[in-house]
Amino acid sequence: MPTILRKNGFRFFFYSREGAEPPHIHVIGRGGEMKIWLDPIEIAAVYRLVAKDQREVLRITKENVRLLLNSWKDWHESDSEEN
Repeated sequence: MPTILRKNGFRFFFYSREGAEPPHIHVIGRGGEMKIWLDPIEIAAVYRLVAKDQREVLRITKENVRLLLNSWKDWHESDSEEN
């Protein structure tokens, strides 16, 4: 479960073996969680995260989408090469 980014009380990460799904990031913090598709950026799921925090997570995601997307692709491409 690699952590890619920590910002403003949120941890942005993905699970190791999720290559069958489109690129996405999981975010946890402030008592809630989100799952966000990265291309295009879109909320996939929200659990107990207030609207203000959802907006902040989306803002941070947009500011760092290149890092998040490249990290997801690098990890899952190398993961699939090992199998």
